[in-house]
Amino acid sequence: MKMGRVVDLSHRMYPGKEEYGLALETHFTDELLQGYQRDEGVWYILQDIRMSSHCGTHIEFPYHHSKNGMHAGSFPLERLIGECLLLDFTHKKPDEPVTLDELKEREGKIHQGDMLLFNFDCSRLYYTEQAHTRPYIAPEAVQWLVLQKKISLIGSDASGIEVKGIPNQPNHQFLMDHGVPIIEFAAHLDQLRKERFTLFALALCIVGLDSCPVRLIAIEDED
Repeated sequence: MKMGRVVDLSHRMYPGKEEYGLALETHFTDELLQGYQRDEGVWYILQDIRMSSHCGTHIEFPYHHSKNGMHAGSFPLERLIGECLLLDFTHKKPDEPVTLDELKEREGKIHQGDMLLFNFDCSRLYYTEQAHTRPYIAPEAVQWLVLQKKISLIGSDASGIEVKGIPNQPNHQFLMDHGVPIIEFAAHLDQLRKERFTLFALALCIVGLDSCPVRLIAIEDED
């Protein structure tokens, strides 16, 4: 198998520091399971993890906004790996929309069925008080991407793609109703050298899980 350039698009997560909650509880194996033998002084541990399903770089599945939508345990694996296009909107200011006209100007770059990642230059705000400061994508632009371009996934390096604080998240609702998952808090998009690459967004296969922290990986072809 020929391997291209690997770029990690995920934030490193720190227990006790994540806004949406991440904690580790460490035990020696014999504390929890008497059948495991451990001599005194031997480091042999098990850990319990407690975290929000929306911790760090994460993928949101349709079940997040659609009662009968697919969850992490039912979403097709083949739809979590695919060709992705990076769209540069780093010039956008907070609370400024990406418009339908702006996307139509890039229509030739957006292929049918693409995964899309928007670079808003927001990754640098992670772990700051401005973590939710962001541009957004206009609802009519989201609808065009889904209905006309049949995108398979959408995401950004921001905390969301909505107008901040809008009730019921209409962009999310539309995407989830059409089975399109969302990536939030992607990282290191500035390290990508190409606009198109293969994206891996592999979540834990947990039945009933609405969202999941993910190791988001890009593979760029090397010329």
